Amino acid sequence: MSKITAAQVKELRDKTSVGMMDAKKALVAADGNMQEAIDKLREKGIAKAAKKSGNIAAEGLTHIEISGNKAAIIEVNSETDFVSSNDKFINLVNEIGKAVVANEPKTMDEALELKIGDQTINEAITGLTAVIGEKISLRRFQVLDKTDSQVFGSYLHNGGLIGAIVTLEGADEATAKDVAMHVAAVNPEFMDRDQVPADRLEHEKAIFTEETKAEGKPEKIIPRIVEGRLNKFLSEISLADQEFVKDSDMTVQQFVESKNGKLVSFVRYEVGEGIEKKQEDFAEEVKNQMK
Repeated sequence: MSKITAAQVKELRDKTSVGMMDAKKALVAADGNMQEAIDKLREKGIAKAAKKSGNIAAEGLTHIEISGNKAAIIEVNSETDFVSSNDKFINLVNEIGKAVVANEPKTMDEALELKIGDQTINEAITGLTAVIGEKISLRRFQVLDKTDSQVFGSYLHNGGLIGAIVTLEGADEATAKDVAMHVAAVNPEFMDRDQVPADRLEHEKAIFTEETKAEGKPEKIIPRIVEGRLNKFLSEISLADQEFVKDSDMTVQQFVESKNGKLVSFVRYEVGEGIEKKQEDFAEEVKNQMK
């Protein structure tokens, strides 16, 4: 068998856009024959999947997997919402969630090398990309740990377009799930006001002070008005201070405390957030098809 060189691997990668290990395996199987290696990659669908790697995948699903004192929240993307409702895609998402919570990878590279059956997550994603014809990607994940005295509460909105998981000290899972639903709906930025950066608070305080002065309020009551506006601002971004969606007469913190619990942490994923989606011009598309 001929020795496979780094230059050959690079050449095959340049021609097919596949990963380094896939390129090397194909060359080894083809005994160094470049065209045969390309054919093998095409037969496996990997080269086809690689062509999709530049596409924008901003649809998909979030998923939450809980196992004892560990939980994982993940986001797997596709190019269209049609694919995200495909049973094969949903099964892949579920399997990835199970693998992540069981193995607690620290990096994306580690996660992609985890096994699902007899293949890695990366291979499973590549394989389904080739079958479906759309780019699929594991975008992000987070693994959470809790103690025996803590509880997880999770909620998936609209089948997984938004996923939220909450950890409480004390209380019960039903309470934690109610808070997770609140997090999904209201999208707080911070757990409580203590987590809000001091420079951001000072910035908002300075703006409120100038606004209040511009309104011509008496100098002696300006600090009190500014404090009130700052508290309102905090009630919008801090989970603990937000009005609870199921009972606006109490804050989220008050609700949790009424159930003998305490807020510990939350994570919220929304599919595609932060990804610049391709804007489709339907009229232009029809026009082009008619040509």
